[in-house]
Amino acid sequence: MMNKTDSNKSTVQKIGGFLGANTVPIMFILICAVCIPLSGFSPSYLLNEIVTRMGRNTFLILCLLIPIMAGMGLNFGMTLGAMAGEIGLILTADWQIVGIPGMVLAMILSIPISILLGLICGKILNMAKGREMVTSYIISYFINGVYQFVVLYLMGPVIPIKHSSLKLPRGYGIRNTVSLLDMRQKLDDLIPLTVFGAKIPVATFLLIAVLCLFIVWFRKTKLGQDMRAVGQDMEVSKDAGINVERTRIISIIMSTVLAGFGMVIYLQNMGNIATYSSHSQIGMFCIAALLVGGASVDRASIGNVFLGVTLFHLMFIVAPSAGAKLTGDSMIGEYFRVFVSYAVITIALVMYETKKRRAKSRMAEQLRLDQLKESEVAEQ
Repeated sequence: MMNKTDSNKSTVQKIGGFLGANTVPIMFILICAVCIPLSGFSPSYLLNEIVTRMGRNTFLILCLLIPIMAGMGLNFGMTLGAMAGEIGLILTADWQIVGIPGMVLAMILSIPISILLGLICGKILNMAKGREMVTSYIISYFINGVYQFVVLYLMGPVIPIKHSSLKLPRGYGIRNTVSLLDMRQKLDDLIPLTVFGAKIPVATFLLIAVLCLFIVWFRKTKLGQDMRAVGQDMEVSKDAGINVERTRIISIIMSTVLAGFGMVIYLQNMGNIATYSSHSQIGMFCIAALLVGGASVDRASIGNVFLGVTLFHLMFIVAPSAGAKLTGDSMIGEYFRVFVSYAVITIALVMYETKKRRAKSRMAEQLRLDQLKESEVAEQ
């Protein structure tokens, strides 16, 4: 009878542990389950939209995994790489290099800018150990100011821009919107495939698969093992001879460079650049999608990325229509999805901090009990 009771308790504990570890994904599954019937969208439309958004966003979200592996948390500084990708695309658009060659050139141009910005970001984050997330968030605002200065004032007088269609009427600075029509979905349409009425961007998914394989391979390399060790314990890693600060900087540089590539893929799908705002929310939405997939500040996998991008963007698709059906005002759905994206980050961070404090209190209690046992043994 006792065994049966213990088994029941164990089952309840396992279920409780599973629900506790996957609170955010379960919450989003429930939200989507309610909103999908209310939205009135057909399954083929939803499938097409999800596949499109998955191709557009997954590469960007994958670039967050490497800093998490190195113990640097959620890299809000990925926005720096997104700005580098935009600068590459603006220059490519001015040089009239279109299609896949234009995309490749934009990625190449983004690399030195991303490395420089990643180096600056990594050095600053090494000075703010333990507060990397809020520091990277503020750094992204600072570099955004530098980016806007470059694009608004230096492009034209200092950085040559030949085509007046890109420049503001005053003769310098870049217009609010830069057209990428000659590049629009060239990668997505490179290998055409339609399944159940959904257009599959095969070439884009192949690039995403290559990045996934690279991440799996990289984790097994010496540098990848060093990053994992640093992520687990910086002091122990330092004692083991690992250059902790250099390893952390490399992780941020890699994330920033990959974010630049991801932004080029994202914008070729969109077909235009909102020069001053395309990058502004990209970090927030990518991090929210990763957390929706069940990731945390110190643990994230490729599976979390794909689950998160599916659930998060499914909610983005159905929420406005469901809100319009319920309230008669589609803006309610817009407000709801923006509110949810910020709420998810808040909930995930609060849950992470709560778990960390509970773990610390359990360790302290265990240490106290061990000391008590040692004192009793010594007295005997």
